[in-house]
Amino acid sequence: MLSIIVPVLNEAESLETLHREISDVARRLDEPIEILFVDDGSTDASWSVIQSLAGSDASVAGFRFRRNFGKAAALTAGMRAARGNVILMIDADLQDDPAEIPRMLGKLGEGFDVVNGWKERRLDPWHKVYPSKVFNGLVGAITGLKLHDHNCGLKLFRSEVAAEIRLYGELHRFIPVLAHARGFRVTELAVNHRPRRFGSSKYGVRRFARGFLDLLTVTFLTGFGQRPQHILGGVGLCFLALGFCGLFYLAVIWCCTHLAGAQFGPIGTRPLLPYSIAAALLGAQALSLGLLAELLVAYTGKESDTYSIRETTRACPPVTDRLLETEAVGRFPKNSA
Repeated sequence: MLSIIVPVLNEAESLETLHREISDVARRLDEPIEILFVDDGSTDASWSVIQSLAGSDASVAGFRFRRNFGKAAALTAGMRAARGNVILMIDADLQDDPAEIPRMLGKLGEGFDVVNGWKERRLDPWHKVYPSKVFNGLVGAITGLKLHDHNCGLKLFRSEVAAEIRLYGELHRFIPVLAHARGFRVTELAVNHRPRRFGSSKYGVRRFARGFLDLLTVTFLTGFGQRPQHILGGVGLCFLALGFCGLFYLAVIWCCTHLAGAQFGPIGTRPLLPYSIAAALLGAQALSLGLLAELLVAYTGKESDTYSIRETTRACPPVTDRLLETEAVGRFPKNSA
């Protein structure tokens, strides 16, 4: 089954058209579909339209948030409710073309786990296009996953990907990066992009600043999420080394002045003294934060978070089930054989 997740925020005018286009495509597919509309706190008639569509089409389901929680929350709710083994994300503004679904499914069938849309001919204002190109280049340079359009709302991926990544804030745009960090195979496909017909864009200039901050978060989570001391401790050791080198140099000058009678002047008036002390203290604090972060990871991290299994030759219960069984009996279960 193909689960199609549509986050909705004040898109009442476009929902019926989008549903009709998806239904037309679904009739040409060889597998059943479900369409999950997630109303992210709309203030227009979006929910009424969703209710009407759900009443006339059994493949449609709607979910309504109490208020606006953000696109990542809407997608998370949709992924939790999805029953399909393949999940498609598509925006409700009609700029993404549902006619691309068969091509994306074909690309996924080539052995990939994530197919990211690429708006090769993007019909957006210049002030959105060029900053987006810079952002995509920056994401590729930092994360190692080079895609043309990380922000594209049209994404297709297997349910295993949804089960292993966690979205919050505005991390939905980094689904390919998060999946790539878990070892999933990611590719992209040039897709048709259409001009907006109804409503207005939900993103402004602040989106790019938040996107850069989210990029730093994703880089840290994917690179050092399970070993925070490697980055915090590394920074701490660098500052400690600088601080101790400066203090050692000043100590040598003090000894030469007071013991050997050299005329180097007092060390208390040199700017190097407070800078060296500050560097040493900063290094010690970074090391301490790294140790605290390691303790948090060790005592709150899950075993299943540190690896990702593609396939297995034997059937075994999920790790969580075995952990629950272990807690229930108070010891590791014995082999019944």
